[in-house]
Amino acid sequence: MPTLAIITARGGSKRIPRKNVRPFCGTPIIGYPLRAAFAAGCFDEVMVSTDDREIADIARGFGAQVPFYRSAATSDDHAPTSDVLVEVLTAYADRGRRFDRACCIYPTAPFVTAEMLTDGFRVLGADPRLESVVPVVRFGYPLQRALKIEDGRLSMIWPENLNRRSQDLAPAYHDAGQFYWFRVEAFLRNRRLFGENTAPVILPEWAVQDIDNEADWVLAETKFEVIQRLGKAHQARAA
Repeated sequence: MPTLAIITARGGSKRIPRKNVRPFCGTPIIGYPLRAAFAAGCFDEVMVSTDDREIADIARGFGAQVPFYRSAATSDDHAPTSDVLVEVLTAYADRGRRFDRACCIYPTAPFVTAEMLTDGFRVLGADPRLESVVPVVRFGYPLQRALKIEDGRLSMIWPENLNRRSQDLAPAYHDAGQFYWFRVEAFLRNRRLFGENTAPVILPEWAVQDIDNEADWVLAETKFEVIQRLGKAHQARAA
């Protein structure tokens, strides 16, 4: 059955204006997940859901399809990703095209690689009971030893863990915020990307970076450039 990559990229970003097409290390940031999707080789179609003509033109320049524009109802600040995906899948179905599996990829995820996407594809396909696959990253510090501030005083949320060794505490993870593989039929039934039948793809900490403000952007570009230099140095040594 065919698979679909859906890059969700509206034009009305508020915290970082024109965020989805802003140059990131010299390339529109949406170009990185698009390149990864094509390089993964597991998609029958790579499309961009957008309400913005500039985004559409840039997406087409990278080879993506923009068969229709996003509606006003799914283009505001409050529209959840699930509504965008339902709109896309319904529009394709109305055109006689249905997909077995799909992957929602965020446009501001420059650290996404083809290998990450194919790992998610493999995990989802390995177990027919799975409905979705989510990339996660481990918290750098044990959550069980988290602190809180009340009335100007510092205390532990779970004081019973004060003297427990970090290595004795179960690791905790959070959503990497990059992509979501899912079975289309299950998603359209449940309208959610995370549920009881969700499996993880664990990413290294260096491959994850939120980009919500200008400071995040600078940090992400710095991290990306370091990773690129290290990768090129490794290739040179291997040659």
